[in-house]
Amino acid sequence: MKKHISIIGVPMDLGQSRRGVDMGPSAMRYAGAIERLEKLGYDIHDRGDIEIGRPGNDQMNSDGNLKHLKAVSEANAKLASAVNAVVEEGSFPLILGGDHSIAIGSLAGISKHYENLGVIWYDAHGDLNTAETSPSGNIHGMPLAVSLGIGHPTLTNIADYSPKVKPENIVIIGARSLDEGERELIRERGIKVFTMHEIDRLGMTKVMEEAIAYLKERTDGVHLSLDLDGLDPSDAPGVGTPVLGGISYRESHLAMEILEESKIITSAEFVEVNPILDEKNKTATVAVALMGSLFGEKLL
Repeated sequence: MKKHISIIGVPMDLGQSRRGVDMGPSAMRYAGAIERLEKLGYDIHDRGDIEIGRPGNDQMNSDGNLKHLKAVSEANAKLASAVNAVVEEGSFPLILGGDHSIAIGSLAGISKHYENLGVIWYDAHGDLNTAETSPSGNIHGMPLAVSLGIGHPTLTNIADYSPKVKPENIVIIGARSLDEGERELIRERGIKVFTMHEIDRLGMTKVMEEAIAYLKERTDGVHLSLDLDGLDPSDAPGVGTPVLGGISYRESHLAMEILEESKIITSAEFVEVNPILDEKNKTATVAVALMGSLFGEKLL
């Protein structure tokens, strides 16, 4: 990984229904993200937060089952521009969310710099819904589909190109809550998924080794998109859509340690930290601890 890390906060809560996740970037900074990475020898440039516009009364309702479409797309366009600038200056983009809809902008800013960008989607959910398949209309359940070029053109065409990733370059890890439309899309596009069944059966070491080997064959960079609800709610309670039976705290550290050893990660984001739903900033503290492992923190 590059020794220069640029942090971008995205205080977005418009992609989902439970308020408070806009405070996620501040919570992770408060939990010591910058100090932790500086202690590991990284040069940190905190670029502050993307300004998120609030939807007007005319935008409050859903637009064809897409809630806050205009505000979410505008914020992601700003994020894409900021991330693009970070990559161009040769720094490692580390994005702090915010709800998972921000991955639309992250990938839009990153993917143009790679021929075959890989994505590790560490999440309880597939985030592969569209306006037609989404039960809620919340855009935070759609960013991976959007990045595949599937969805509303206002979202898929952010940064003026589409798609951002190819289905064969995606690995989902930790899935345990998939809607029927998402299952169909996974089967149709041949997306590689390690559900909790595979993690339980194979163990996290084998899962990560297989994921890394799979991506190394076909990609020239890998973006890690880590949703804290990928972890079990007992370890990460401060998330908007918790799902029981998730990845443990220790398994997650192991996953990050194996990724660090592989040297394949070229950008990362940590999303869905909601301090209002949290216990004494526990989830933000977990996120920062996982950043430590991802960036090379060792016990000895």
